Amino acid sequence: MTLSTTTAPARTTTPATAPSAGTLPRVRPLAITALGVVSPAGTGLDALADALCGATEPCSDPAELPLGPSEPDGLPDNIRVVPEFRLADHVGRKRTRHLDRTTGLGLAACALLRTAAGPPVGDLTDPAWNTTGVVLGSTSGSVRSSSEFARDTHVHDRPFLVDAAAFPNTVMNSCTGQIAIWNGLHGINATLSGGTTAALAAFRYARNALDRGHAERLLVGGVEELCPQTAWGWAASGALAQGFPVGEGCALFAVQDAEAARRDGAPVLAELLASETAFSPESVRPGVTSVLAACVTRALERAGVDPAEVGTVSLGATGLVGFEEAERRAVRRALGGRTVTELRVKEVTGEAYSADGAFQLAAVLARTAPGQLSLVTGIGQDGHVASLVVRTGEGA
Repeated sequence: MTLSTTTAPARTTTPATAPSAGTLPRVRPLAITALGVVSPAGTGLDALADALCGATEPCSDPAELPLGPSEPDGLPDNIRVVPEFRLADHVGRKRTRHLDRTTGLGLAACALLRTAAGPPVGDLTDPAWNTTGVVLGSTSGSVRSSSEFARDTHVHDRPFLVDAAAFPNTVMNSCTGQIAIWNGLHGINATLSGGTTAALAAFRYARNALDRGHAERLLVGGVEELCPQTAWGWAASGALAQGFPVGEGCALFAVQDAEAARRDGAPVLAELLASETAFSPESVRPGVTSVLAACVTRALERAGVDPAEVGTVSLGATGLVGFEEAERRAVRRALGGRTVTELRVKEVTGEAYSADGAFQLAAVLARTAPGQLSLVTGIGQDGHVASLVVRTGEGA
């Protein structure tokens, strides 16, 4: 896992609950107070909820994704694409000319979150926005921007007449930085690269930053764009089950200490009770089931949750060859052999890579009742595993 980060000055905070003898230390719950979702199901959480229950179908029309002259092969047959996406509809036309699709998806999700949370950008009645930070899972940034910029250095006449305005889109933390710039957010700005567990790793990073007083509120999530480069890469890799689609989108969540959120009168859409990550080295990769089971167990213990209380799991390895059943076995083992309701959001969003974990969490908020306890789990092909323990709030 790689990390790009800028850290704000530290603040004081109340320490986590002291551990009992023989147990891991409990952690303070975090509250999700607002969210923004842009997915192949459409704009907003309600659109995702409708697709998850089968009321609507996710978009699979390749015509929704503009392609350039350097992409004559188009897209594979099995895709999931955000429908009718125009960044100007969310942030206006000004200053958007040189922004890529990855950044556009992130800015659109943030605009939806800001609309839900209030006040609007530029309104200083809530000074907490000034110190809010951004923690985003984005494994490679925009693969399309990087590929096209590299191609231009070979096909244009010397001295390599590339579009300098496109270069900022090629770095992995471009989207995270643009979200902060457009919204005047001066807190922590961090981008985590962790494949299919990148967004879950972002929540773990945010958990640590809030616990240690480096932030009071963070926007946390994941983003991934669909492009020919990644879509054909997945198709050639054999890593996805036959016919499983490749997708895109972004989900962002406003996260802060749960006690502070209630004190401030903020709506609590959900509580993040624990967030854990782990790694299964290549030499013991067949043991990834045991590593994930231990990760889930550790998260439940830190959350102070009995495994028997968990009613739902939002799965992250759906469609990944060799990992889907391993994830199920791990969850059953951690829950004492119990089988619980499964949410398979990737059947709607497709393999959205860095955005997977964010969509999984959004699915929990969309489809579970207030007070219900859920797990969000993930397995990466590189051996990373992660788990969240979530309690749906009254405001969901």
